[in-house]
Amino acid sequence: MRPRQFDLIAFDWDGTLFDSTALIVRCIQAAVADVGGTVPSDQAASYVIGLGLTQALAHAAPDVPPQKYDQLGKRYKHHYLQHQHDIALFDGVLPMLADLKTRHHWLTVATGKSRRGLDEALQSVELKGVFDGSRTADETAGKPSPLMLHQLMAEFGVEPERTLMIGDTTHDLQMAAYAGCASVGVSYGAHEPDAFHALRPLHIAHSVRELHDWLSGNA
Repeated sequence: MRPRQFDLIAFDWDGTLFDSTALIVRCIQAAVADVGGTVPSDQAASYVIGLGLTQALAHAAPDVPPQKYDQLGKRYKHHYLQHQHDIALFDGVLPMLADLKTRHHWLTVATGKSRRGLDEALQSVELKGVFDGSRTADETAGKPSPLMLHQLMAEFGVEPERTLMIGDTTHDLQMAAYAGCASVGVSYGAHEPDAFHALRPLHIAHSVRELHDWLSGNA
């Protein structure tokens, strides 16, 4: 049995499946402070979530000179690693993924995280064998470039019209648009959903339960 509409579903990670937005914001702010930059507001720091790390930090700290980017990245990783085990999957994510697996979708991850960071997260027992593939910003190109989705579609031989991208930022939805794919936005992550409408997602879910219900009826 094949899925009704989408063979391949690509999920963003932070803020979509993983409840990590607040931690990432704090780590960005702490890293900028460490290198002497102007600490970004919560809104400015959350806007860059989903981008590749260097791109995100440069955008969040425009007064930090490029020669300090390496130090800035190291300070971010230092703060994140201290607290990475304080965060977890959103409630309801595992049942949703299990349900999608029974319906024979290919489940993948397209994330701004590094390959090392994603692989560490996927080592948890509860996630072993759940995802069929993944791409990270440091091995392809950062969002909103469509390269991650192009590579995932090529890997599984799936056309854009049979691919769905799910994410919590405009970067995710713009990536889907560039790749010719449909998208769904979630409002419980990093970006305010008012910005999603211009990118024409099929749906905006306000909880994991609502996302699960929409996917059950429409994916």
